[in-house]
Amino acid sequence: MKAFCLVCLLARTYNEYVPIKKYPTVYAFIDSQNLNLGVSKSIKKRGKLVYKGWELDYKKFRVYLSDKFRVQKAILFIGYIPKYRKLYYNLREKGFELVYKPVVLNSSKKYKGNIDAELVLHSCRIEYDRYDKAVVVSGDGDFFCLHKFLSEQNKLEKIIIPNTKSESSLLREFRQYKVYLEYEKRKLELKKVGGVHTLSHR
Repeated sequence: MKAFCLVCLLARTYNEYVPIKKYPTVYAFIDSQNLNLGVSKSIKKRGKLVYKGWELDYKKFRVYLSDKFRVQKAILFIGYIPKYRKLYYNLREKGFELVYKPVVLNSSKKYKGNIDAELVLHSCRIEYDRYDKAVVVSGDGDFFCLHKFLSEQNKLEKIIIPNTKSESSLLREFRQYKVYLEYEKRKLELKKVGGVHTLSHR
């Protein structure tokens, strides 16, 4: 009994004098369209293939955000199309919180739904006081002002960009924050077994 009490006393004394390291609260704000197309769409310049698209494993990506950047909440901004309800369910199951943008059909019969305003609103207003650092996932130059604001507030952790060939030139001044997913392909690619995806996110 005395030995047990001594252990408890030592543990309490240790905790009093050795502060527990507190990590910042990190949120990820994800431009789903830029992420999806930036990873999966191949790019040619002057007829030469300069980037070969690949398929991202969203389950691995969520783990990657947590392990590498300590992301507690990953908010994915995406256009809402009823026929893709299963996709949305699967993304939530993989650990993402979804914020939907209503979409419309344009003259070419293609869905159009820009999520930029929603991402800025959530990162600068709705979620702003709940996180210490932000990870923004997009290579879109439209977020220049957001990056500038967050960096000035010391709240910008990283800018994750799908590839080096399609990122906006407006992001040049944020070089110290940039991370490219194309260099993480081996970790994050959706693997196939016998030509069938092992973890389909569709």
